Amino acid sequence: MKFLSALLVTVVLLTGATLVLATPQQEVTGPVELIYWTHEDPNRTPLEEKLITEFQGQNPNVTVVRETSPSGKMAEKLLTAFAAQKGPDIFNQGAEDEWQYIELGRVAPVDLKVVGFSSYRAMQNDYLPVTFNGSLYDGKIHGLPMEITNWCIYINNKYYREVGLDPAKDYPKTWEQMVQVAEKLTIREGEVINRRGFDFRYPWYLQFFDPMANQLGGTVLSKDGKSGAVDSAAWVKLLQYMADWGPNGRNLGSPTYKNARSTFNNDDNSVAMCISGLYQYDRIKAQNPAFLPEVSVVPYPRFQGAVNDNGAAVYGHYYMVNASSSPAAQKAAWELTWYFSSHVEEMLDQVGLIIPNKKLLDSAVYKNKKFSDVFIADMAKSNFVFCHVKGAQIQAVLKEMVEGVMLTKVPPAEAARRGKQKIDDFLRQ
Repeated sequence: MKFLSALLVTVVLLTGATLVLATPQQEVTGPVELIYWTHEDPNRTPLEEKLITEFQGQNPNVTVVRETSPSGKMAEKLLTAFAAQKGPDIFNQGAEDEWQYIELGRVAPVDLKVVGFSSYRAMQNDYLPVTFNGSLYDGKIHGLPMEITNWCIYINNKYYREVGLDPAKDYPKTWEQMVQVAEKLTIREGEVINRRGFDFRYPWYLQFFDPMANQLGGTVLSKDGKSGAVDSAAWVKLLQYMADWGPNGRNLGSPTYKNARSTFNNDDNSVAMCISGLYQYDRIKAQNPAFLPEVSVVPYPRFQGAVNDNGAAVYGHYYMVNASSSPAAQKAAWELTWYFSSHVEEMLDQVGLIIPNKKLLDSAVYKNKKFSDVFIADMAKSNFVFCHVKGAQIQAVLKEMVEGVMLTKVPPAEAARRGKQKIDDFLRQ
């Protein structure tokens, strides 16, 4: 039902785009109030609130109202708001979900005068090449990076040692080895898992699952982008891997368990490894600092015989500005978001978020940040997350495919066939 609701709202968003963009905007000469929506992040909140206070002190005519929501609720909240023509002035979301707003013209391109670059190309040259892949459209950049993120594997060293493994040598380099290592680390009581050796980052299938298919040569869409390609041999092999992983196979994990990343920090014997970004280290530091000496990070595994040497998807959260806000509000919004994204060292040091421009990569903060080298090295080999105007629906299809083979014994080839058919239907709509 949630998926159907989101789909219906997307239809309203699509059909209402022209009407909203055609509405003339009046120049605002008085005070400006900026409504800013963002996902909850207890580490980022103090820094952003501090920066907002500083910005308002420098710009007394601007008032910023910062509103947070759980990351899982943000997509639906934004779709509903934009469909009702009541979107916030500023928002951030994962690139795969923000992309539809770019294609539909609902967000404004970055104001070059505010950011001080002569062109979008010059702006790109100041950052790692992958930085703007999720906001560059029709030659223009439509969002400033809040973070450019990829995921690696976090390990609880203590649990490795308990089963006679050396975390520095015995960590899984391949997905095949992951099965073997996870089996040694898993603790069960009957069919119930008390400690997972490892589990995936459900339901973010475009970030962790699609890249696994890429390693095997699989893609979401055909080369011409007109049809689904999730019925290839690569996808069937990957779906078989997930079926074997789940409760009807080796019983190593399941989407029905609590997200492994969310329990890893507790060091409570519930999970030995998880997938997460560099920010996870700072969350451990804030929540459970005594656990830090037992934490290590290793690259994303590859399949044996992989045809592509990519890790997890690189994705971004971008500060985006509503194209229907007044000109004065848009200008103030870009000034605020540029102020945010210019504090690259604080974002990395205090929150663990990477905004990879030259200033950061040359800084002592970056060079001294534990595990940052692991993430950047894997990022350099990896693809940007799949972005498409139908991205939310396609991710829902991948979720249905994976959960079908893991939970209800749908044969992998059949799950792949159904997935392709649904993606084809979406693309025709």
